Parts: sequence; structure tokens; C-alpha cells
Amino acid sequence: MFDRRGTFWILFVLPLLWLGTFFLAPLILMAAFSFRPNLNGDLLQIWVPTLAQYAGIFAEESYLRLLAISVFMAFMVGVISVLLSYPIAFFLALRAGRRARIYLVLLLIPFWTSYLLRVMALKLMLGSEGVIDDFLQYIGLIQAPLTALVYNRNAVVATLIYVWIPFSTLPILAALQRIDLSLFEAAADLGAGPFQQFMRITLPLSLPGILAAFFMVFIPTVGEYVTPLMVGGSVGSMYGNIIQDFFTKAANWPLGSALSMIMLLVTMALLIVALRLVNLRELLA
Repeated sequence: MFDRRGTFWILFVLPLLWLGTFFLAPLILMAAFSFRPNLNGDLLQIWVPTLAQYAGIFAEESYLRLLAISVFMAFMVGVISVLLSYPIAFFLALRAGRRARIYLVLLLIPFWTSYLLRVMALKLMLGSEGVIDDFLQYIGLIQAPLTALVYNRNAVVATLIYVWIPFSTLPILAALQRIDLSLFEAAADLGAGPFQQFMRITLPLSLPGILAAFFMVFIPTVGEYVTPLMVGGSVGSMYGNIIQDFFTKAANWPLGSALSMIMLLVTMALLIVALRLVNLRELLA
């Protein structure tokens, strides 16, 4: 007979302590640092809280403009990733049959390689001497190497979409696999065609997976800094890049913390608004 109290301590309290130590504690520390006037003295010394960092951010228009651009880019990456992932998930769930597992393994193969390697591979393809550029010169469409495929925000968006498609496919696939196939038979008996079945059965019942996929892409993309650093250059930088610069190059942790907290609050606000607009209880019913 299992000890229920011991099971509770193992399955609940220990993960809670782990989460509090490595997630909540750093977050609280960063929030506290955002009210620090400067980084003079010891890191844990007592200081007088101030809103100077936040006042400086709102006084500098470029910070908020870059945050808005990053939110828009994250929105575009999320929407396009979902649109491209949905047909893949639909095929795996409702059309692949016995070969669905094989195709799913092929979809997950990119997970077996490093994130940086995948970004570098796409950078080599989009570069001025990459595969795409060489092919276009070979067939005669261009005479000189292209410079518009990399080191800009379009390259960042394209790379992030490529990276996120396998991730965004999984929650949509899970939602589609939960649909009772007898609903399609009933709809066909009532005279509904394939398009009507999709609009009235497949799409509504897969909306929870679509929303989960979108937010799973949107939230981390807002603060992305590795991909813009590698394929965006100075023109394609995002909000996460200036946060990284203040923590590493400028060694201005209070300002970097304030920028991080603003990004967190904006992301949470957008998430709350989206959840208010969409009634999840009706979708999950």
C-alpha cells in the first residue's frame, strides 16, 4: 500500500521547491534589481528603491518601439507557424493512417539536433553564397549575389517559423486526434460535404490546439535574441537583444531587469486579453 503523504511530498512539494528555486527566485531577484538606482557596491547590499530605470525607459522612445516591433514579429511568427503546421497535423491525424508514426518521427528529427545548428543551417542557405543564391544564379534569374535574404527582420521571421513549425504542430495534432471520427460519418449522412465537415467539426474542435500552438510560439519569440543575433544583424535586432546587451556588454543590470519586467508585463497583458476574448470553457467543453 502506497503512503499517500509520501507520494504527495514527492510529486508536489519537491517539484514546487525546484520551480521556486530556479524560476520564481530569479524572477523576484530581477524584479528587485529593476528598482535599483545603479550597480555600484555589492550585489546584495541594501539600496533605496527608485523608479529611475522605468522612467528612463519610457522617456526613451526607441525601447518601446523595439518592443512593439518584437511583439508584431512574434505575432506574425505565431500566425504563420500555425497556418503552416495545421495541414501537417491534419494529415498526420486524419489522413496518414498507419504511417502516421513514421511521419511523426520525421517531423521530430529536427529536435535531435542543436537549435544553433538549425539556425546556422538556415543562415547558410539564405546567405549571399548559400544554396538559394547559388541556385538562382545557376538558372539565370540573378546575376549577382543577393543581400536581402539575410541580416534583416524578414530573415529572422523566416528562421523562427522554420524552427517553430515542429513545435506548433504537436498541440494541433493532439487536438485533432481527440476528435471522434463518428462525427464525420454522422455529418456525411446528413449531407455535409468535406468543406462543411471541416468548418463545423474539425476546425472548432481543434481550436484549443491552435491557441496552444500560437501561444507556445508567441510567448518565447517576444524575447528571442539568439536568432536575431545570428541571422538578423544590426538591422534585424529584437527587444531581447538590447536586454542581453545591458546584462553582458553594458553591465547595467538594473536597466536590463527593468526592460525584462516590462516585456514580461506586456506579454502577460496580451495573454490575459486574448484569454478574455476567447472563451476557453466553450472550446474545451
